[in-house]
Amino acid sequence: MAAVLNNPLLPNLTLFKSTRAKTTTRTESYRLGVNSVRCSNVGIAENRRVVLKNGNDSLDICPVLNGMWQTSGGWGRIDRDDAVEAMLRYADAGLSTFDMADHYGPAEDLYGIFINRVRRERPPEFLENIRGLTKWVPPPVKMTSSFVRDSINISRKRMDVDSLDMLQFHWWDYSNPGYLDALKHLTDLKEEGKIKTVALTNFDTERLQIILENEIPIVSNQVQHSIVDMRPQQKMAEFCQLTGVKLITYGTIMGGLLSEKFLDTNISIPFAAPPLNTPSLQKYKRMIDAWGGWSLFQGLLRTLKQVASKHGVSIATVAVKYILDQPAVAGSMIGVRLGLAEHIQDSIAIFSLVLDEDDVNSIKEASEKGNDLLKVIGDCGDEYRRA
Repeated sequence: MAAVLNNPLLPNLTLFKSTRAKTTTRTESYRLGVNSVRCSNVGIAENRRVVLKNGNDSLDICPVLNGMWQTSGGWGRIDRDDAVEAMLRYADAGLSTFDMADHYGPAEDLYGIFINRVRRERPPEFLENIRGLTKWVPPPVKMTSSFVRDSINISRKRMDVDSLDMLQFHWWDYSNPGYLDALKHLTDLKEEGKIKTVALTNFDTERLQIILENEIPIVSNQVQHSIVDMRPQQKMAEFCQLTGVKLITYGTIMGGLLSEKFLDTNISIPFAAPPLNTPSLQKYKRMIDAWGGWSLFQGLLRTLKQVASKHGVSIATVAVKYILDQPAVAGSMIGVRLGLAEHIQDSIAIFSLVLDEDDVNSIKEASEKGNDLLKVIGDCGDEYRRA
């Protein structure tokens, strides 16, 4: 069902014009722990803040994003208070950008509680650098101005913000051109100040081009991208480099499959591997099957482990850094199981990791042993639109 461009890029592009406020009081002095780093510090290293921009629209984020899909159920029971405390710990460590969606269970509500804690308990300059990115995944109904406005107002209320930092838009069926109507209404809401930046999630290259040709100021497209799934580098990244649109990636550590936990395991033998007992593990195991299977994946893990040991970091840290270094990629998501498990130090280690030429070549070689998922699945997002 998914459409794929035969001619992925049209080179003669002429349309692109460019290649809460709430009163806060400080209730107590605030100090970071000795081992923490902050994306929000003035004068921080350049690689700890990245700007997404289209024309006059821009938003700076931390390039390692905290993904909140895991609050939606299936990863363990989330306690509200524990989750908010965990969000504060991530933000205190400098991991200050949170990604959520209207359908991620209580994610937007948790962010609303969290941001109010920040307003009360952290300095104003700390608040200024917290980012909450959300997604809107509407049903296939007529995209009227009132319907779009009412839907966005729900997220604004849940997140307790006057203006959404970023609204990432998803559309299920390309045969229904209503996505252009929705995006035009979202752009109107941006002009009214209810949204700061408009972005996409899971759109393919062809539709991204159509959207930009309609002069909708998209700053980023959130897509699945990992060492196993390199599809975004085959069409999408080249087009993004031409237009200035950035990529935010998810599935970058494949729900935890790209980790020491699954190294030297055999899932075909009972109890010879950790159970694939979360929605993300099950989802990305299917990607491994499409890419080449578990045995080939073990070879990739062994390569990543060699690189990780060389640098004194984890496999997951290497996996994220490799994708962050790819063309057009501005940020990569790491899912957070708030109040249940934490990986703050692994995430912080990404900022200081430098992969050398030998590292990159060995990872690239291991990745390319698998199938070309562009041929198997299609372009970015086509996995959600296949018959």
